[in-house]
Parts: sequence; C-alpha cells; structure tokens
Amino acid sequence: MTRILYTLCGADADRPFSPHCWKVVLALKHKGLDFEEKPTPFTLVPDLEAGFSKTVPILRDGQELIRDSFDIALYLEEKYPDAPTLFGGEGGKALSRFVERFSQSIIHPAVTGIAVADIHDMLGETDRAYFRRTREALLGRTMEDLRAASPAAIAAFAAKLEPVRQTLGYQPFLGGDTPLFADYILFGALQWLRITAGADVFAQDDPVAAWFERCLDLHGGVGRLVTAA
Repeated sequence: MTRILYTLCGADADRPFSPHCWKVVLALKHKGLDFEEKPTPFTLVPDLEAGFSKTVPILRDGQELIRDSFDIALYLEEKYPDAPTLFGGEGGKALSRFVERFSQSIIHPAVTGIAVADIHDMLGETDRAYFRRTREALLGRTMEDLRAASPAAIAAFAAKLEPVRQTLGYQPFLGGDTPLFADYILFGALQWLRITAGADVFAQDDPVAAWFERCLDLHGGVGRLVTAA
C-alpha cells in the first residue's frame, strides 16, 4: 500500500513550503510510516482527489482520505497506536491544540509579514496572479508594500516566541525530553519561513534557534532536505 501525501509547492516542486504540510511530513516520519509526497501548486489543489479539499495537506492512506494537519495527526495516532506516539496521551493533544492556536494566531501572521512577497516570487505565472489577488485582498496592502515592510517584520519576529524561549529553558522540546506533534506544529511555521524567505530572525545563542536546529535534524534530517532560501 502506498501512502500519498499531497503538499504545496511553487514553480519548483522540490521546494514544498507549506507549514501545515511540514507538520504532517514530520508526523509520518515520527510514526515510521512510508509515504510518497506529491507537491502541488496552489491552483491545482482543488483538482486533487476529485476535489476532496480546497487546501493541503491531504493524506491518502489506502482507501482513507484525510485533510487538515491536526486531523491527519489524530488519524495517525488512532490508526497506528503501536508506532511512537505523537501526543503521549490526552494532555499532549491539549498541548498541541494550544500550540496550534499560538502558532496560527501569532507566528503565522508574523511569517506572512516577512515572507509573503518571497512566496509570490516562488510561484509559477498562474499561481502568482492568484496569490497576488487573494493575498492583497486579505491583507489590504499591495505586494510591493508588503515587501517594503518585511525588514520591520523581521526585527519584531523573535520577541513573539518569548514563551517558547522560556519553556525551552526547562526541556529540550515542547513535548519534554522528546518531540511530540506540538513541536512539529511550531517547526512547520519556522520551516515555512526558512524555505521561503530564509530570514535571519534569531540571535546566534537563542534557545529557539537551537531547538529549531534539533528539529531539522530529526528523523534523518528530513527537514534539511529542502535548503533555506
């Protein structure tokens, strides 16, 4: 049985960048499950699996189709209980929900402020037109204005991770001594930034930077297979 993970890419299919898809890549690796990744441009996602989802990730596991990164993680935990756990119990699920809300409400907008113009530049012609139209409408600014604001967004970024920084003073991962899905959630956001903009947002001795490097090394260094921008 071949598992298929549909992810997001720009003009270069070898540079998948979606934060939500990276969560699932690490979750599958954590579980020790083989899969085939199929990076897909924005405008072709609605055609996948007969229109199953307007967004990726989408996981096909045999006859099962699952969308949404958190739902995929829950599915993997239930379907493969004998493989290493992604949550470590109900407390880990609750932790992961909190980290997901923190990441998507605080970190994702900050990454968007830094990288949105770089993402635009990574796309093919059809996707560029779609991306410019939808993101300028959503953010209320032109792509050129967003590009000009990127240096200020870079300067403000590290401070947004102060709760994580303090937590990592107690333990090497958000999950404790070893990573859990909570780590993969935040990793996905920083991997998105790394691949699209490659911005230098952390001081050299920042504990968050050291944690991110540890995450890049996990599961045979799968996070490093796509180089930084």
